[in-house]
Amino acid sequence: MPHFLIEKENIEEKFIRVKEAELLQHLVCALRIKTGETLKFIDREKNVYKTRVLEVSKKEVRAEILESEKSKRELDFRIYLAQSVLKNDAQNLLVANATELGIKGLYPFVSDFSTVKADFIKSKIEKFQKISNESFKQCERADLMQVFEILPQDEILARFKKENIIIFAERLENTDIPASVKDIDLEDDILLVTGPEGGFSDREFEKFKAAELKMATLGNLIYRAPNAVTAGVSKVISALELKKQGIL
Repeated sequence: MPHFLIEKENIEEKFIRVKEAELLQHLVCALRIKTGETLKFIDREKNVYKTRVLEVSKKEVRAEILESEKSKRELDFRIYLAQSVLKNDAQNLLVANATELGIKGLYPFVSDFSTVKADFIKSKIEKFQKISNESFKQCERADLMQVFEILPQDEILARFKKENIIIFAERLENTDIPASVKDIDLEDDILLVTGPEGGFSDREFEKFKAAELKMATLGNLIYRAPNAVTAGVSKVISALELKKQGIL
């Protein structure tokens, strides 16, 4: 069952009142909810509420809170993704997948081999956020993934500790995923960086090498760009779990 983000001011002791226009329209007009149905809501403090609908109108939905609990649907690590924006459907799929994988925030940028321009990306940030928000509902994760405004690649990298940055590299890789997480600080923000369909340029690889950033291989298989993100993030999460347990 999907859950819906609700603001604290709409939560009373035993009831939730939905008055926010966009959510109200979605529940009433799109989903056509009826009295007696069960709905799940989540607030920004990650409290999940199971409710029963009592009243439905175009001005308000009122639901009785049956039970509540703290959501556990989040990673133990703060992982961010910096990615060279892809074309159309591939980018939309990447945003949805990143949300479902538990990424905290997505930094879009333009790389040397990007096939889309900065102005195009700027015009799509709101759309990317909406795609992420929809995935947030469907996968019931505890928090929203933030899609940041487009920034230069170097400025994004400068926001993170060098040892907490992993570049997904299709060539010139110098380590595998398990080895790349060994010196990561689990208590600090982690950044994963992925390139466009054509990969990173020689200039970018040389820059990463000069900065002594880790360039990790995803293995022997070649992935399409959105799938590379899914495979790479999944492998990093698995490796981080092993590190947390003291196995790596």
